Amino acid sequence: MGASCERPIAVLGAGPAGLTAGYVLARADRPVVVCEADAQVGGLARTVVRDGYRFDLGGHRFFTKSAEVQELWEEVLGDELLVRARMSRIFWRERFIDYPLRLQDVVRKVGPVELARCATSYAASRARLRRSDAETFEEWVCDRFGRRLFELFFRTYTEKVWGVPTSEIRAEWAAQRIRTLSFARVVRAALLNDGAELHSLIEQFRYPRLGPGQMWEAMAAEIVGAGGELRLGAPVRRIELGADGVVAVTAGHERLACSHVLSSLPLRDVVALADPPPPEEVRAAAHGLRYRDFVTVALVVDGDDLFPDNWVYVHDPGVRVGRIQNFRAWSEAMVPDPDSTCVGLEYFCFEGDDLWCSSDDALVARATRELEQIGLAEPGRVRAGHVVRVPKAYPIYDARYEARVRTIRDWLATVPNLQQIGRNGLHRYNNSDHSMLTALRAVENACGGTSHDLWAVNSDGAYHEEAEVRRARQPYLRAPETPALAAGQSSE
Repeated sequence: MGASCERPIAVLGAGPAGLTAGYVLARADRPVVVCEADAQVGGLARTVVRDGYRFDLGGHRFFTKSAEVQELWEEVLGDELLVRARMSRIFWRERFIDYPLRLQDVVRKVGPVELARCATSYAASRARLRRSDAETFEEWVCDRFGRRLFELFFRTYTEKVWGVPTSEIRAEWAAQRIRTLSFARVVRAALLNDGAELHSLIEQFRYPRLGPGQMWEAMAAEIVGAGGELRLGAPVRRIELGADGVVAVTAGHERLACSHVLSSLPLRDVVALADPPPPEEVRAAAHGLRYRDFVTVALVVDGDDLFPDNWVYVHDPGVRVGRIQNFRAWSEAMVPDPDSTCVGLEYFCFEGDDLWCSSDDALVARATRELEQIGLAEPGRVRAGHVVRVPKAYPIYDARYEARVRTIRDWLATVPNLQQIGRNGLHRYNNSDHSMLTALRAVENACGGTSHDLWAVNSDGAYHEEAEVRRARQPYLRAPETPALAAGQSSE
């Protein structure tokens, strides 16, 4: 634990946010204990290994405009962090459309008549007075892209992912995820090839050679190597509150007295674990928060890659798969056998529904059948299948989430040494770099006396991929000049 004898900072959860907090604290010789319910670190961003095949739970690009996050990635993995070219397509009406969009490809596959309808609809939306108070995803997209484009390219996939009508998804999610796109900019980029850097159209990204889990496993090793403590298989059972905030947490079967708590646990769980319990209205707000779960079915397929893309978005309503990953296109080291390939079919669902409760054999059979239905592989080529269920993968932005989160935030403000970080910790659809930023800011609050608003990270006007953030890490968070443990690489 280093030379300090002060009570440690407890970090709850060993996903990207929790491990980032633990890493910078341990490397700065701050006493820290990271508690994780699972037997593996990485959370949603972990890499699963089955029979030598490595696969992600969703694709995890390492792209950021934050200099300090980029510095951390390179510090931990060095040359093990590969540079990959992005290639992805949309499967739409039994054809594949390049994404990012290319004008010739769109005209050929969508057709000039349909494209003209989209352009007319877009022009009509631009002619109307733009609604600055759009409340739903559907209103927000139609306002900016036109009704026709919304119906063709937004509704089916979005409803497949979230499991609710687009009229029930809040506009905040659209603003967060697709705020920089516009029909005009896409067409300009397609016509002029002007290299415009659009929010979801990044042409290159970084990726760990052995999958995203390599990053988080390396961070975990660094935490332990620097004197911190990592407890796996230690689910949090109680957050003990006193007059001045959290006094201890119980993880596994051990009570841990602590000075601060940095929690990436879902808001719903934190409220339920608090002892004494928060007021009834806080518990009701937490109980009402909703999450989307998903199932990954990784299929090992004989022969060459089924497609060259990193991933394919499946807009076809005739199949339930939402996205398909090609893991060798992310890194050749993900697939051990050169005579086979491995793809991951992602099914978005709710815990307890028919997909979630299907047997592994039934899910493998469905994925094999749908792979053939899309036209990617014959069933006889599928050698094996592996299933992983992921609960609480995506916080849902429904009609009442904002009011519920506000109620919980008001209660959290009365617990000064408890900070929520990460995706589920803030009930915000953060990418890994955003989650890491919340952890960095939380550590500065706990150790440096700052008062950063963690809820502002990745919110409108605070952080997004269009604005480069150049910020030096605080001196008390800097790692000493010692070799990194990860993959034998030196820190950079």
